Amino acid sequence: MDLQNVCNQAIEIIKATSKYISSESETFDKKRVESKGMHDFVSFVDKNSEKKLVEGLKSLVTNVGFIAEENTVKTSDSQYKWIIDPLDGTTNFIHGLAPHAISVALMDGKEIILGVVHEISRNETFYSFKGSKAYLNGKEISVTNAPKVKDSLIATGFPYYDYKSMPQFLKSLDYFMRHSHGIRRLGSAATDLAYVACGRFEAFYEYSLSPWDVAAGAFIVEQAGGKVCDFSGGDNYIFGKEIIASNAMIYDEFRDIIKEIMT
Repeated sequence: MDLQNVCNQAIEIIKATSKYISSESETFDKKRVESKGMHDFVSFVDKNSEKKLVEGLKSLVTNVGFIAEENTVKTSDSQYKWIIDPLDGTTNFIHGLAPHAISVALMDGKEIILGVVHEISRNETFYSFKGSKAYLNGKEISVTNAPKVKDSLIATGFPYYDYKSMPQFLKSLDYFMRHSHGIRRLGSAATDLAYVACGRFEAFYEYSLSPWDVAAGAFIVEQAGGKVCDFSGGDNYIFGKEIIASNAMIYDEFRDIIKEIMT
């Protein structure tokens, strides 16, 4: 498979879908929002975007299935799978806020081999594929070389419905407020990971996540020289609902802090 060609074609499909989302944002009516659960929203824009992505991506790879947030397509037992979030940051979108993004990853068996995160508000496309560097709008990117957590800006996300770890999570916020450059919550996990990859953040952590939130962004972080794990330091961060991502310099320290506080 020519992954570079597949990546380039996927980016064009994603950008076309981004234009649709941007056009809908100009006249979007909050009354058309549906609730999937407490603080978990979906709109016709999410669903239509997913349909556009599935229709375009299914022809790029043979023997391919889908893992998609809005379930507009049935998954299949295939060697390859596209993992799709058609609009990561829906709450931001419906309130007219940035960031919100499209996240698309390609999985070969259990291995991610391609990832694209397109942040719609700033028209920024972060991408990489197996064997390549990581890029932002065609320019190579890398994680930072900040040596310590105290030198770092940290990103996180708030849980939408799973509050069982809130005491530990609030303790982590307290720690990073006191022992880093600060902590930010943007509302789009895919964007947070892309920003770690390009050096805007040094690290990101969050729990209660789904594969489509993190698959593409985590891959891009690794391709940009960063490291990724779950809260215990293991590799179950795509399907395990928790993730740590950081530059290589602070990885051990950051992982140990999260492990101590959150597990």
